[in-house]
Amino acid sequence: MAADTTDFDEFYNATHRRVLHQMYAMTGNLADAQECTQEAYARAWQRWKTVSQASSPEAWIRTVAWRIAASRWRKAKNGVTALVKHGVPDHSPSPDPDHVALVTALKQIPESQRQAIVLHHLVGMSVDDIATETGTPSGTIKARLSRGRAALAHLLTDTGDAAGLPAGGEAS
Repeated sequence: MAADTTDFDEFYNATHRRVLHQMYAMTGNLADAQECTQEAYARAWQRWKTVSQASSPEAWIRTVAWRIAASRWRKAKNGVTALVKHGVPDHSPSPDPDHVALVTALKQIPESQRQAIVLHHLVGMSVDDIATETGTPSGTIKARLSRGRAALAHLLTDTGDAAGLPAGGEAS
């Protein structure tokens, strides 16, 4: 394997600049040329025993890099064609504010409580199923659900109202 690594390193050092310049001339875009060249060398490394025996490993690299570039162009062209044919895709609706509030609140409770709440209330699993899946006693799952619900209730309750009560809802 060390000989393969040395051979490949020598090949790469001797050819990569030349192939990169050739790909830049063919694509007209340095970033694309770099990506295609890098991908071609990565593929060559994966098949180095075969590629190194080719009559011209550099030609193999150049051919693979060019095919990668052509494939990208086809994908881009197909994307433009689809856009022209079908128009701009409909925008997704904005997320529901209640959903955003729930996700934000879930992120603020301990992971074990969050897991129990999500599996029970959002996935619909029973306490026993959650206990089995997580390897946790059912009583512990029940406690996590209770604590998680209490924490979420606190986090999701509007603090204060139109009368200007401070956080906690009590007048000072």
